[in-house]
Amino acid sequence: MSRADVKVILRSDRDGLGKRGDIVDVADGYGRNYLLPRGLALLATPGAVDQAARMRRSRDLRDSHDREAAQTIASTLVPKVITISAKAGHEGRLFGSVTTADVVEAVRAQTGIELDRRQVETEPIKALGQHTVTAKLHSDVSFPITLDVVST
Repeated sequence: MSRADVKVILRSDRDGLGKRGDIVDVADGYGRNYLLPRGLALLATPGAVDQAARMRRSRDLRDSHDREAAQTIASTLVPKVITISAKAGHEGRLFGSVTTADVVEAVRAQTGIELDRRQVETEPIKALGQHTVTAKLHSDVSFPITLDVVST
């Protein structure tokens, strides 16, 4: 650490820097001119360090709870086959495509599980048959969802 560095406690997750509650060394100008005025960080005073420890414990507890909830949803969805009806031509090509919004709606209708369309990673599906899409509910929990696209 050079004399131009300052210790700060992050108040929110910052890509490339750290997560909420982490104590990090940043350049003096970056800390004083960007992070502190925008409320993204606090100076690492002894009292603030205790507050950072509480923020980290809270984050770890919330992260653990979120991971468990995501694993429960994954264990429910992985064995299921979600059926989606779409209009198709003679060769099995769809008129239009099945999008992530369609996948989320079908999962909700058939299982009662609410997903966010940003949690489902897929290219638009343009043909009938079985397809697999990936759902990422947590940084540690990613699982496949099997779809069966049938003609209406």
